[in-house]
Amino acid sequence: MTDPDPTLWIATKTCALGPYRPDLVETYWRWEQDPTLMVGYGRQVPESLEARTEGMAHQVRGTNPRFTVYDLAGDRPVPVGVSTLLPDDAVRTAEFVIMLSREARGRGLGSGATRLTLDYAFHVANLRMVWLKVLEPNIAGIKAYEKAGFQRAGVLRGAGYWLGAVCGEVLMDALAEDFTGPSSVKALFG
Repeated sequence: MTDPDPTLWIATKTCALGPYRPDLVETYWRWEQDPTLMVGYGRQVPESLEARTEGMAHQVRGTNPRFTVYDLAGDRPVPVGVSTLLPDDAVRTAEFVIMLSREARGRGLGSGATRLTLDYAFHVANLRMVWLKVLEPNIAGIKAYEKAGFQRAGVLRGAGYWLGAVCGEVLMDALAEDFTGPSSVKALFG
């Protein structure tokens, strides 16, 4: 889990994105079983490690961009999460999904990793729009997505559950033409 020299594709001073790693399947699985993450995703049932390992085999053969998120605050990069783009190639858009370990939350890593994933989406994958759904009570998540460049697009009323209560899902989107500021991808080209 603490490979001293992991491959890092794009980075800021605080976080980086690298390849999705089959050797981290147990770590990813552990993060996914955290009740705070399950509530945030609206999941009610934990998954077995065996099922997650089987799913990982399918995911690494797929074409969806998947990244390991690294925290760069210490002496070496530490994996702290995963971000994923689920593209619809016919219309050049993608759904965005991110998962951070409980220890990584509240330090700006979510916004940083989200921004890096958008940077990849717009400057490498050449997508025109990326969207996501977030449960309405997840105020910290909504603020992190807004900080990274997403805007509210609407609410699916009564579409989710938060701590046993029905809630809305906020739809958010980010457009390539609105993605301004520094680009870690463009910086690779001087």
